[in-house]
Amino acid sequence: MIRALSAIKITGRGRLAVAHFNHRLRADAGQDAEFVVELASRLGLCCELGDGDTALAARLEGDGLEAAARGERYRFLQSAAERIGARYVVTAHTADDQAETILHRIIRGTGVAGLAGMRRARPLGEAVTLIRPLLSVNRAEVLAYLAHLGEPYREDPSNTSPAHTRNRIRHSLLPLLKADYNAKVMPALLRLGAAAGDAQRIIEHLVAQLIERAVKFPSSDRATIDCNRLTGEDRHLIRELFIAIWRRQDWPMQSMGFAQWRRLAEMILASAPRKQTFPGAIVAERTAALLSIEHLACLPLNP
Repeated sequence: MIRALSAIKITGRGRLAVAHFNHRLRADAGQDAEFVVELASRLGLCCELGDGDTALAARLEGDGLEAAARGERYRFLQSAAERIGARYVVTAHTADDQAETILHRIIRGTGVAGLAGMRRARPLGEAVTLIRPLLSVNRAEVLAYLAHLGEPYREDPSNTSPAHTRNRIRHSLLPLLKADYNAKVMPALLRLGAAAGDAQRIIEHLVAQLIERAVKFPSSDRATIDCNRLTGEDRHLIRELFIAIWRRQDWPMQSMGFAQWRRLAEMILASAPRKQTFPGAIVAERTAALLSIEHLACLPLNP
């Protein structure tokens, strides 16, 4: 992606920069950073580097290693973009990544939003947009482009480990589905994702109207909902309302599933006062017509 964007930049306007985040999850991860720095230097591009103890962040946030890594990575990319005045952050997810993501979510259990896969573009901050221009490009095409350029590349060795579900989907399940069930299974998954994305955009428009009508955000750790203003609303929209609240407040979501979102929806639909605790140290309490949700401070780790 860096080589392609650099080639476009030769005849285009604007400024291109490179950013790399080291999660410190592998002993040789520093070599990846060195590779990126050398490539950026060779192309005459500035390079922003960041690192963090992702394993520690996962323990503190209680949201899983993958979610913690993603959160740290995108926070760094947003910060780097804001620091240098960039309007866009571009990542190199391919059509293969999209198909794997959709299938992974089907296996774990997902709703319409999950079926939509990764978005081609979404806000990363008030002034920064994340875009994925390679979502319609296959991984084989990317490798063929690099071979044509004679450009070396690095690959995370953990991508081949069968210990990770996503790797088993990539190296075992998808080839099996393609060989024995549907030779065009990847395009089929991508079409499913596109249709789900269209439906999800309609749902999000309706949810935004519900938030405007019934939800207040006193702080980043708290949200309140006027339950009377949601009377008669569809149960699915109310579940999506809570998902939107979690995302807006940047609360941990890795351990939140259908059962948890349903319990929250029932707190809106039921009139009796209730109090429940949810993953990530979040407490929801219904009092009369008001539902208050608070993200409690994490307790310190035991020494």
